[in-house]
Amino acid sequence: SSNRTGSSPLTFILTSIPGLLMSSYWMALPLCCLYLLMLLGNCTFLWMIKTDHSLHTPMYYFLSMLALADLGLSLSTLPTMLAIFWFESTSLRFEACIVQMYFIHSFSAIESGVLVAMAFDRFVAICYPLRYTSVLTSSLIMKAGGVIFMRGICVVLPVAVLIKKMPFCRSRVLSHSFCLHQDMLRLVCRDVKVNSLYGLTAVILTKGLDSLTILLSYTMIIRTILSIVSQETQAKAFSTCISHLCAVLIFYIPLIGLSIIHGFGKHLPRLTHTLLADAYLLVPPVLNLLVYSWKTKQIRRQILILLCRKGP
Repeated sequence: SSNRTGSSPLTFILTSIPGLLMSSYWMALPLCCLYLLMLLGNCTFLWMIKTDHSLHTPMYYFLSMLALADLGLSLSTLPTMLAIFWFESTSLRFEACIVQMYFIHSFSAIESGVLVAMAFDRFVAICYPLRYTSVLTSSLIMKAGGVIFMRGICVVLPVAVLIKKMPFCRSRVLSHSFCLHQDMLRLVCRDVKVNSLYGLTAVILTKGLDSLTILLSYTMIIRTILSIVSQETQAKAFSTCISHLCAVLIFYIPLIGLSIIHGFGKHLPRLTHTLLADAYLLVPPVLNLLVYSWKTKQIRRQILILLCRKGP
């Protein structure tokens, strides 16, 4: 068996949640509502930042990058998730699977980079408040955004190129409702050491370094906060970091769990793999929106203004 049999194109079979009928509309309807909330919420969030000049600050520029990354993740998984639960369509062409895999991992790397930029924003704001505006200039933010997006695009590209050349001769049933690199790699019938090594390198260069940078930033932030005499000032300084800390935990906890499961939890039920993958890709875009809407006064104010305009 080779990559393609005769003239028939290679296809993968996606799976829904184990034990759940694909045509379960009670599952499809909440999924649609979830995606609608993600799309409308993040688009509204971006529109508010663009139109309200009081939100044209470094923190909100980074928030808009986070919203774009969340939108990218949502749109990457949207077609196959809804196709499975609404139309019972589980087959996906090999090329389409690679494209989806590429965008999922790229936007995931981009989101990780944005979280690092936001940690740097909090570090400068708390440790060097008098130099905040001179350090975080519009030019620096644009360059940082460009580097973050280019890194996500370029680091993941070899992953897609390498796996495109691989033959798939085992079962072509994937474990999730979307394509992930680790999931596709287990179906390859050739030595995958190079693919695995580069995949690990890409993770270390993005999420590995990012998590260490965020940890270092918060070590210095906590040291600075503890050196403040006034407890009220300490609480106020720490409260400015709560939203970002929540976003970091929301992103990294499912990611770490999924990595551990793929590496050491092959004996665990398929449901565990599926739920962790879904949490990794679907939960952060929704919770980030809710956390920043709840914790940020300016955003709450803009939401109230919008609601009042739509009222009678």
